Amino acid sequence: MNPADFTELAPGTLVTSPKSFLCFVPSPLPPKLTLAMPTIQMLARAERALGKLAGSGEMLPNPHLLIGPFVRREAVLSSRIEGTIANEEDLVLFKVDPAVQDRRPDTLEVRNYVIALEFGLKRLRELPVSLTLLRELHRRLLKGVRGTDKSPGEFRDRQNYIGAGGVPIQEARFVPPPVPEMTQALEAFERFLQAPSERPFLVDLALLHYQFEAIHPFRDGNGRVGRLLIPLLLCERNILTKPLLYLSAYFEQHRTEYADLLLRVSQKAAWEAWIEFFLKGIAEQAMDGVERATKLMALWQDYRKRLQTARASILGQNLVDQLFMQPAMSVGLARQLLRVSFLSAQNNVMRLVKLGILKEMTGRKRNRIFIAPEILQLTGASDLEE
Repeated sequence: MNPADFTELAPGTLVTSPKSFLCFVPSPLPPKLTLAMPTIQMLARAERALGKLAGSGEMLPNPHLLIGPFVRREAVLSSRIEGTIANEEDLVLFKVDPAVQDRRPDTLEVRNYVIALEFGLKRLRELPVSLTLLRELHRRLLKGVRGTDKSPGEFRDRQNYIGAGGVPIQEARFVPPPVPEMTQALEAFERFLQAPSERPFLVDLALLHYQFEAIHPFRDGNGRVGRLLIPLLLCERNILTKPLLYLSAYFEQHRTEYADLLLRVSQKAAWEAWIEFFLKGIAEQAMDGVERATKLMALWQDYRKRLQTARASILGQNLVDQLFMQPAMSVGLARQLLRVSFLSAQNNVMRLVKLGILKEMTGRKRNRIFIAPEILQLTGASDLEE
């Protein structure tokens, strides 16, 4: 880092590590803020969009019709930011039959993200968002995948830095606090996290996301944990009653601007630009969620009409509901979910194939796997690919 890039307004201190390189130690939150009218207007837009998204979730006959698809999309996109390449089809096929995947390590990383998020949502019933919960999330993210040798579930005990691969720490883009200062910064982070606030929560959420990234408390997986915090905090504070808002798609689309704005906060206290960017992401992704929810509900209703026209039994309708939560299916899995005989499960699966709801993927005569391509199309990440 170049000390000349850090002005006297920087919300933190440059310190020299024992090995003589510079590190940035962020000051405790909150900073002094005076939000301009454009940011206030963006805040109002974000809050309205979240309200519409929350309403979409409340209207569902079964909330898992949206929660499952949205969680899988977030897992794929958040992991993609870290260079993990797996799509939603990989993820759902892997759940049905791990042997079917060629990219198993990448798919496992994405699956771990789903596991960590689902775990965090359940854990909120017993534990507030805290340093303890962060470590528990981290342990599940890195279990059995890349980074499993980098102290899963433990805050770092050595220096890390942000920069291109192979670049020495002296030339790094950003160097977070040394371990002793990191520990103090984390304690202050938790105090702010759990203290009452008179600021709009979405503003505090933007501050918390910056602060976590600036502290960078783990040896690996910081970005994924930081992104997991967003839906967890929105649910904990009852801004959303269901985990339907995720920002990884927005951060992925604006990756350079995202990184630059975070850095400018550290260098120049450019809080306003960062907060406005963050709020814009919430507004855009909330409305994207509303649109996807509307399309998913329309598809669900269309499937039910197809089944009614074909005079299918209630078992077929139950299987369709399961597809929104898990849009890959085998006859064995259908048998387990429906609690019926193999023949009955096979008949129901093949009826969905005939109706164009399922499509066989393996080309095998036995142990076949079927996917619901229309569901994957509505919830996948292909719309972000060039």
